[in-house]
Amino acid sequence: MQRKTLSLPKLERLTPTLESTMLKITEEVGELAQAIGKFRGLSGEETRMPDEDVVRAIVTELLDVAQTATSMMFVIEDLYGIDIEREVERHIEKLRRKGYL
Repeated sequence: MQRKTLSLPKLERLTPTLESTMLKITEEVGELAQAIGKFRGLSGEETRMPDEDVVRAIVTELLDVAQTATSMMFVIEDLYGIDIEREVERHIEKLRRKGYL
């Protein structure tokens, strides 16, 4: 099984809640969709960018989504004492049961 491991920081000077973090995830997913759609010509606009720039913009937005999801994991750990590492292992087992791995 291949894995992509990201180590993203807990952001400082913020007091996120589950609700505010979910709104931020939604915003970031929208920006990712906009980047993909706009740069691939799905918005009706003719945007001319080199493929490398397009992919870099998409990755930038994808990492914003990942950072915000990571922030939500910190909120859940802090507020509810959930062990995210254990939950990741449960998630992987679920993927195995479904035949994805």
